[in-house]
Amino acid sequence: MPTLSGEIRRDRRRWLDPSTWHLRTRLVLLAMALLVAICGAIGLFSYASMDSFLTKQLDDRLGQASKLSNEAGRPRIGNPSGRPDPLEGRGQGVGTLIARIDNGNVSSAGFLASDATPSSLSPEDDKVLLALQHDGTPVDRTLSTGSYRLVAVEAPYGDVIVTGLPLAEKQNTLSSLVWTMVIVSMGGLALIGLAGTVLIRRTMKPLEQLSEVATQVSRLPLDAGEVALAVRVPPSNANPGTEVGSVGHALNLMLDNVAKALQARQQSETKVRQFVADASHELRTPLTAIRGYTELMRMTEDFTPDGKKSLARVQSQSERMTTLVEDLLLLARLDEGQPLKISDVDLTQLAVETVSDEKVMAPDRVWRLELPEEPVVVRGDAKQLHQVLANLLSNARKHTDPGTTVVTGVMRSADGSAVLTVTDNGAGIPPEFVDRVFARFARADAARTSPAGSASGAGNAGAAAAEGTSGLGLSIVQSIVEAHGGTVEVNSRPGRTEFALRLPGEQPAA
Repeated sequence: MPTLSGEIRRDRRRWLDPSTWHLRTRLVLLAMALLVAICGAIGLFSYASMDSFLTKQLDDRLGQASKLSNEAGRPRIGNPSGRPDPLEGRGQGVGTLIARIDNGNVSSAGFLASDATPSSLSPEDDKVLLALQHDGTPVDRTLSTGSYRLVAVEAPYGDVIVTGLPLAEKQNTLSSLVWTMVIVSMGGLALIGLAGTVLIRRTMKPLEQLSEVATQVSRLPLDAGEVALAVRVPPSNANPGTEVGSVGHALNLMLDNVAKALQARQQSETKVRQFVADASHELRTPLTAIRGYTELMRMTEDFTPDGKKSLARVQSQSERMTTLVEDLLLLARLDEGQPLKISDVDLTQLAVETVSDEKVMAPDRVWRLELPEEPVVVRGDAKQLHQVLANLLSNARKHTDPGTTVVTGVMRSADGSAVLTVTDNGAGIPPEFVDRVFARFARADAARTSPAGSASGAGNAGAAAAEGTSGLGLSIVQSIVEAHGGTVEVNSRPGRTEFALRLPGEQPAA
């Protein structure tokens, strides 16, 4: 049933949608993105907290150093005009910067080097020191010797003492903190990513099993024949108590429904096939009797001209009915998969004989052969293959106008298979009918009203109704070719219609 097959394929597309393929990756990336955001927020908070703590600690030390600098720079008793160098005072640590500003000029400035000896500052540094506010507020400035935390305080004796401590230690501490947090965060991300991948993989595994079930069902031929739809989601993944289990349970219910529908369809097809086979078999005897009695009456009885005409009509219709019954019986046997009578069949000889028969029946067409120099032999049922070619040539005869050229070709392809083609230059098959040309009893509606026939090669077209076609010719062709393990296809456009049969080089399965 195409509808059920199409439904399963649509389900498969939903299961195998690229968004589903990458769901696990997206979940891992989402978890890692959240972790990065959390680590970033924690890092910023930690950095700000540490910076505030270190700055407060540095300001406390700077305040103590500023007091020592003011005391060391106080004029000595008995010498009020003398100004001792504050840098020479006791208690100052390595790196401490001290400068004296007197009347808007830097009278002395320097810092304690790593060996505890005073080192002078550059003129550019003096400009930075002169620009400081004398309000006792610590500020950060960059000097030639590095970054400093500076404070300028007006001394009681009229001078301005500038005291500074290097920021290198604080900056190194913050840098170490940043690198520590980065390394720890990266390690945490790696561990979380690995653990998340394992966890999500385990969580998503049931969905992969559901996808596998849908994929297996989508590959089953559900349109015809007996189908064993035994694929189901395992009970462990079909528990309605979980989200994935609910999906698995729903998929199993759908598959159960599809299996019942397929079983009902198969039973219906079997009944119809059996009825057709039985009816066809039973009709053969009365039809044979009708034809026999008709022939007997024509030979033994005298009829008026109208009576003879009516009797001839009865005979032609009984022959038409017999052909239909034989076609139905053949299709029923092919559907049942009855074994073929396998032998070596020379397709070149078969083409010559069949085309010769058609020339006698339709001398008003141009019949041509395109045959290779060497015979093309296949393994198959000679009688059935003859009927295939006869049906195709009859099709071309019935659905083309007089003067049409019909070419029958036989060749051996590169892969060893045999190819048989029947091509005509008639009006062509209506495009909307090409896909249904091999269907049983299908007719091109546009051709039904055309007395001349508008569909070249369309064995189910109405123009051939005058010759008693049943719409089964191409169905029989397809069934026989498929029974031989081959394929048949049609390509048609105005002025060219080609039926191509491809038969395997090896022996077909019986």
